[in-house]
Amino acid sequence: MNKYLLSVATAACLVAGTASAGSITGTIDAIGASLVNTVEGTSDITSNLGDDKLVLDAKDDAARFVASNGEARGAQLEAALKHIRAEAPGMEASDLELAGAILAL
Repeated sequence: MNKYLLSVATAACLVAGTASAGSITGTIDAIGASLVNTVEGTSDITSNLGDDKLVLDAKDDAARFVASNGEARGAQLEAALKHIRAEAPGMEASDLELAGAILAL
């Protein structure tokens, strides 16, 4: 399984919070199904995100963003999200999902 897809699925589990196990499985399946073509099409881009200084520098902002359920948006996270979306324009992940994926790098 692609490292990025696994990261997004992990983020989905974290965001799901109090959802039941069946709900989490459904969420992961839905996210995986919707992102699989995007991830496959941008595998070179997503596999390199773990080495991208701009993305790695956004980890603290991403942690605050996830902990605040999307309320606290830092400048480094905003720059990283803009960069990720520019590198993979067809990606349909939410900001919260991408922040979770940044944390998983």
